[in-house]
Amino acid sequence: MVLGLVYGLLTLKTGIPSWITIDFIKPIGTIFINGLKMIAMPLVLASLIIGVANLGDISKLSRIGGKTLISFLLTTVIAIVIGLVLVNFFKPGEAIPASTKDNLMKSYEVAAGTRADAASELKEQGPLQPIVDMVPENLFQAMTDNTAMLQVVLFAILAGIALLQIPKSKAEPVIAFFDGLNEIIIQIVTYIMMIAPYGVFALMASLIVEIAGDNPDSAVELLLALLKYSLIVLSGLFLMMLVIYPLFLKSFTKVKYLDFFKAIRPAQLLAFTTSSSNATLPVTMKLTEEELGVSENVSSFVLPLGATVNMNGTSLYQAVAAVFIAQALGMELTLGDQVMIVLTSTLAAIGSAGVPGAGLIMLIVVLESIGVPAAGIALIMAPDRILDMFRTVVNITGDVVVATVVASTEGELPDGMIRKKNPFTANESVQELN
Repeated sequence: MVLGLVYGLLTLKTGIPSWITIDFIKPIGTIFINGLKMIAMPLVLASLIIGVANLGDISKLSRIGGKTLISFLLTTVIAIVIGLVLVNFFKPGEAIPASTKDNLMKSYEVAAGTRADAASELKEQGPLQPIVDMVPENLFQAMTDNTAMLQVVLFAILAGIALLQIPKSKAEPVIAFFDGLNEIIIQIVTYIMMIAPYGVFALMASLIVEIAGDNPDSAVELLLALLKYSLIVLSGLFLMMLVIYPLFLKSFTKVKYLDFFKAIRPAQLLAFTTSSSNATLPVTMKLTEEELGVSENVSSFVLPLGATVNMNGTSLYQAVAAVFIAQALGMELTLGDQVMIVLTSTLAAIGSAGVPGAGLIMLIVVLESIGVPAAGIALIMAPDRILDMFRTVVNITGDVVVATVVASTEGELPDGMIRKKNPFTANESVQELN
């Protein structure tokens, strides 16, 4: 990020021809973005089918599963709404000067025209058309179009439920296939993220060259707007951590939030370092069971599901980023667009894998659902890795909060208290209550 910024500014000051950056550096960033787009659809399909199939059985889904999914959806929607309120109130995208917006829009004139046409067509549709659009005529055709993500999500949910109800002998090979496919996709994500530093450099350098022209001051103003955007994302994440989660714990458990935070601090630090909910999952489960006293029955069900379904920090970030990009491009978002952000971010969170960079992949889905050019993510790529670290902490904290709440409502949390220092005493007390 820093090298890309320095290179871009040096290019402006030293008079290096812009075509060098555009023709030989920018393509690296384009390859990175295309790689993220390439795996978005199979990532959602495989991870969501596995997530639903791992519920175990319908009766379990009806009780513990119902509580878990409702909690996940509720916290996710709250996170998205917080993000939308903050970004609409502070309007960080409008901090970018008009001349810079004009330069940005030159790259997206065709997409803007397409969006206007789509908006006029939408006005002529009936009120139930969005529901009709969720059901694909052809699944394979839907999988070739990132704007049809909701159709693939619907199929994945139905397929996951069907796998729970057909004979186990026939379901297991299918589950194994999608589980293997999911692992392959996650490995591909790893490959793509290996070029992320180079992609960020290329995007940052080309962004400065393209939008600044001969005026470096506009580049500085863009960086200040990015700083404002980042602070808004962080403010929303801290609101979730310090306000919303404590309210959930206070409402349904007797666990004090400071004790809760101390108990899961190692998992939070690991999440911050790795930016991966999946990599943190073993530590999260161990601390949730041993330090908080949540039963293995609840933690083994809620936490793995949460690593796939519950992405509060990621959803909040997607909402802020989508509106920021639209503001930066001078595109007005209607109330319907904002509602679409809530719906798409919620469903995208369900399909997000707990790996570094997954939030960026799902942001593409959100952007395309409201007609904002996906290439606009170049604007927020620079601080994304840092923000990814913070939002992963919020993601895994939300998982543990829901696990603690579900355990408390099921009577599987020992008096809602943190484990005593003596592990033998704690184990005995848990066994007695069970």
